[in-house]
Amino acid sequence: MTKSLREFLTEGKFVLTVEMEPPAGADPSRVLEEIGKLKEDFVAVNIADSPMASLRMSPIALAHLIQEKWGLEVIFHLTCRDRNLLGLQAELLGAAALGVKNILALTGDPPEGGDHPNSTGVFDVDSTGLIKMARSLNQGRAVSGKELTAPTDFLIGTVANPTASDLAREVARLERKIEAGADFVQTQPIFAIEQVERFEQATAHLQVPILYGILPLKNYRSAKYLAEKVPGINIPDQVVRRVEKEGAEAGLALARELLLHLRSRAKGAHIFPMGRPDLALKLVN
Repeated sequence: MTKSLREFLTEGKFVLTVEMEPPAGADPSRVLEEIGKLKEDFVAVNIADSPMASLRMSPIALAHLIQEKWGLEVIFHLTCRDRNLLGLQAELLGAAALGVKNILALTGDPPEGGDHPNSTGVFDVDSTGLIKMARSLNQGRAVSGKELTAPTDFLIGTVANPTASDLAREVARLERKIEAGADFVQTQPIFAIEQVERFEQATAHLQVPILYGILPLKNYRSAKYLAEKVPGINIPDQVVRRVEKEGAEAGLALARELLLHLRSRAKGAHIFPMGRPDLALKLVN
C-alpha cells in the first residue's frame, strides 16, 4: 500500500474515490477482480453496507480482503440501521483490528424498503451520533465512558447533498457532523457545474475536504428514473433532455465535464459507476 487516503487529503492532492457494492453471496472473487482493475486510478474504493436495505456481504470483511489483495485503501460504509450501540462499537473495534481505518458514517435506509422488510431497524443513533462514537473510540473511550485497552485511529467521513432544496438546512446538518468529528465529506451526485458552485459558496467556511459525487448517466430511462423516483437526486431538465437526445455518450461527456471542472478547484471526486466499473475507468482516463 502506498500513501493512505489520510495522507492524500492532508497534502491537498486531488483525490478520486469510487463506490462499489459487496456481493449478494459468500463469494467475493468477482468483486475483487473488478476492484483490481480500479486500483491504479483511484486512491480508495467505497464499500457499501447492505445498500437499499438489501442483504450484502459485510463491508468490513470485504474491505479487509481488498486491502490484503490489492493494497488499495477502502472506505467502508457503516449504517445505524442494523446494530445497537454495543454492536456498532464492536464492529468498529473489529475493523480497526483488521487495519480498515476509513469509515463513512451513515444513518442507513429503513429496512421496510429492502429485501427483509420484517427486520428491525435499530437506529440507536443517527449518522451524527455514529461520528461522535467513532471519534470517542479514537480518543480511547467507549460511548459508556469506559476506557479502551487501545484506541482506534479512524479517518471519519460523512455525506452531504449539494443539490438539496433547502441548502441552509443541509449545510447546518453538515456543520453538526463536522463538529461531531467528521474529517472529510463525500457528496451525493451533482449533475451541473452550477450545483457545485452553489454548494462551494455555502460551505466556503468549512475546513474539511469535500469530494463531489459524479454519476455517469447511462441512458434517458435511467436519468428519468433517478430524477423522478430517487430521493436526494436533482438532475436539471436540460441534462435529462441532452441524455434523451444523445444517449450514454452524453451521460459520459457530462460527467467528464464535471470532473474536469472539479480538478481545477475541488479536493476530489467520488464516482458512482452504478455497477459498471468499466464506466468509472472510461470517465477518469
